[in-house]
Amino acid sequence: MHALRTFCTALLLTATIAVAQSAAATGDANPAALAFIQELANDAIKGLTDPAIPQAERETRFRRLLVDRFDMAAISKFVLGRYWRSANEAQRVEFQRLFVDFIVDSYSVRFSKYLGQGVKVIGSSAADGGSILVHSKIDMHSSEDARVDWMLRGANDNFAVVDIIAEGVSMSVTYRSEFASMIQDRGGVNGLIEALRNPNASAKPGGKEAR
Repeated sequence: MHALRTFCTALLLTATIAVAQSAAATGDANPAALAFIQELANDAIKGLTDPAIPQAERETRFRRLLVDRFDMAAISKFVLGRYWRSANEAQRVEFQRLFVDFIVDSYSVRFSKYLGQGVKVIGSSAADGGSILVHSKIDMHSSEDARVDWMLRGANDNFAVVDIIAEGVSMSVTYRSEFASMIQDRGGVNGLIEALRNPNASAKPGGKEAR
């Protein structure tokens, strides 16, 4: 799944993040948001990129990072879209749990293969609904730098990531479209839940080819 690849690549690359200039020097309006992404990067370095870390422990740490630094409840609600309103409480809870499980299961293994590339945080700007975009550029070496924006909600030291936008492509919007197609193809929310619940389902978003 393209959205998951975008998400994981952007998260992995923050492990070598570097602020191009200090917030004071650039006059950035929200240095706390930049510091949040810097701290996220530091935690990724210490806890996830060492290939000697056992896979089970890597998954545990990755899950903790997602829960602590990403608003997975809000992301889950958004990607389910209009089907969130028609889903019952049990379906909502199950989908949210399985959505996190799927990301962890599919992508935590990639940390053990991480080689590292350069990322620069270049500033932040206000977004709709009181959100904040932290802008970064990834040094791709063999091609032009790639732009990755991190959408945050919150203030001061209480931020959470709600979306990742790579080269203008939103992770959350892409999920929303793909999950809507699966719900339609599988006859409802329960069909999507079953696809996420079964780790060997070929029709599951991203399938095994995403590993």
